[in-house]
Amino acid sequence: MPDVISVIPNRKFTAHTTRSWDFLGLDYSSHSNSLLQKGMYGEDIIIGVIDSGIWPESKSFDGTRYGPPPTRWKGICQTGDSFGPRNCSNKIIGARWYASDLSSDELEGEYMSPRDYAGHGTHTASTAAGNLVSNTSFHGLAAGSARGGAPRARLAIYKACWGSGVRCSEAALLAAVDDAINDGVDVISMSIGGPDEFPGTLHAVAKGITVVFSAGNEGPAPQSVKNNVPWVITVAASTIDRSFPTVITLGNSQTLVGQSIYYEIQHSNTNNFTTLVDGSSCDNTALTEQNVTGKIVLCYNSNAIPGVLPRYNFGEAAQNVLDAGGRGIIYAQYTTNLLEPCHGVPCALVDFDIANKINSYIYSTSTPLVKISPAYNIEGKQVLAPRVAAFSSRGPNPRFPGILKPDIAASGVSILAAVNGGYQFMSGTSMACPHVTGIVALLKSLHPDWSPAAIKSAVITTASDIDSYGVQIEAESTPRKIADPFDYGGGHIDPNKAADPGLVYDIDPNDYTKFFNCTLGPSDDCDSYVGQLYQLNVPSITVPDLKDIVSVWRTVTNVRPINSTYKSFVQSPDGVSVFVEPNLLSFDSKNKVKTFKVTFVANRKVQGDYTFGSLTWSDSLNHSVRIPLAIRTIIQDYYADTA
Repeated sequence: MPDVISVIPNRKFTAHTTRSWDFLGLDYSSHSNSLLQKGMYGEDIIIGVIDSGIWPESKSFDGTRYGPPPTRWKGICQTGDSFGPRNCSNKIIGARWYASDLSSDELEGEYMSPRDYAGHGTHTASTAAGNLVSNTSFHGLAAGSARGGAPRARLAIYKACWGSGVRCSEAALLAAVDDAINDGVDVISMSIGGPDEFPGTLHAVAKGITVVFSAGNEGPAPQSVKNNVPWVITVAASTIDRSFPTVITLGNSQTLVGQSIYYEIQHSNTNNFTTLVDGSSCDNTALTEQNVTGKIVLCYNSNAIPGVLPRYNFGEAAQNVLDAGGRGIIYAQYTTNLLEPCHGVPCALVDFDIANKINSYIYSTSTPLVKISPAYNIEGKQVLAPRVAAFSSRGPNPRFPGILKPDIAASGVSILAAVNGGYQFMSGTSMACPHVTGIVALLKSLHPDWSPAAIKSAVITTASDIDSYGVQIEAESTPRKIADPFDYGGGHIDPNKAADPGLVYDIDPNDYTKFFNCTLGPSDDCDSYVGQLYQLNVPSITVPDLKDIVSVWRTVTNVRPINSTYKSFVQSPDGVSVFVEPNLLSFDSKNKVKTFKVTFVANRKVQGDYTFGSLTWSDSLNHSVRIPLAIRTIIQDYYADTA
């Protein structure tokens, strides 16, 4: 049929699972002059959230202080189980659901309506655009006011993900994207892992709708990043300046500190000294070799350390301990940046150094005892942040090596936001994605004439590569390392600088269409294009195949109303010389667009790995427009770097 663009299999994908906005510099105070105020709190921007639905009764979505929906809104309020017309409001201005291609097993226990069963969609929606709600906490932890990044934005909900596992079919996602485009949303937020390209997203961007995706939770493995096409914003996860220390007191009065979200249930009397035992790996075999009933179990097997680089098995180990009659757990692991509530069961996560000290104590006495105190929270400069989270998926781009992914990093660790019936912590790039969505909504409000490419450029080119102490941002891995563009793209998002980037790397949507046709589509007239993917005018340069010399062109647009001159500054990747022509760009009212050439010269003939650098355009008004460079020198094409 002539109206059919393409036919693809219907596959299934999964979702990527208060302090954060202040940490990002968006102070809610009316005296502030941050992007939050400049962007009018996202007033009347419509955010389409494609996820697992919404819990409309949450205070985060109270619509009583809103006027009617914007007149451009064309959506509907689709009702169903436990979701009637009144569950939509002037805050939740529309809702739809898509379940026709799911099995009864996948829908077990679900609401056949936009109502959220898993809590994931409620959490992401409130993170992006939830109202300011005072006196929130999770059992006293992270107490304060919860809010979204664009708290006055309207929400359009598209429930395409189902069940406790938050599974999403490609057919449902395509239908949701199509509906969101036709309904009139301004931004689409998708905290979902998927294929190289979700059908429909290119059409959304071509119509001026910014699409924001999560990068995935398969880090720190290289080439694990998802959602890799250039027209979407792909978001890595980072930590915020908050931690949850958990004091562990041994029977010899030695005090150690782990991390957890352990809170004490009233009248549970768990905060006393308890017998401590060594549970080794805490699998079922290890736990049956001794009596752990009523005891706190140390899960630490030094011989297994090389086999846990790093993975998250705490939940499984904790369940094994409880099933065996254990009273609590101390779990040794590499840093994963994932904390789950212990729901009244004494628990703490420790590194291998602390675990070794606890293990030595166990075998130094005939009656080892331990007390685990409930966690408390620390905020501010005592906590080194941001860091790229261990679980956050990494580049290089496995499908399009000439396109840098992820694009940006944002807060995604232990984020407190709304869920069914309350507020809860969640971690994941799923939580980082709506942070960028909220910021995009503010930018859209401040600069309604900016294209999705311009907004994406502003976010990337103003990002920071240093932490709160002016030191290079680190990435959690094994071992921890200095972060590079494959960890965080342009860096950690800086909303206030993104409001005034100076220059942007804009892209005609037709260039995206050409990219699609020559990589994912019909491939007509593409012989000269496929090898030049790095010529697309994205705010980064990645050359995966530098043999001798490669020249790349980029175009920048001055988005400030005044004349200005920018000078280039280059931090060259190791083993590569970089030349910029011209190295000065002057803009006035008649010349707002300039093109320049960047030439890369290999200084060594080697089948190498990627090295990193940056190109920055700076003016006299403190604008620094920085793009990352990722260059790999090669001798042979298609050379497998394995041994």
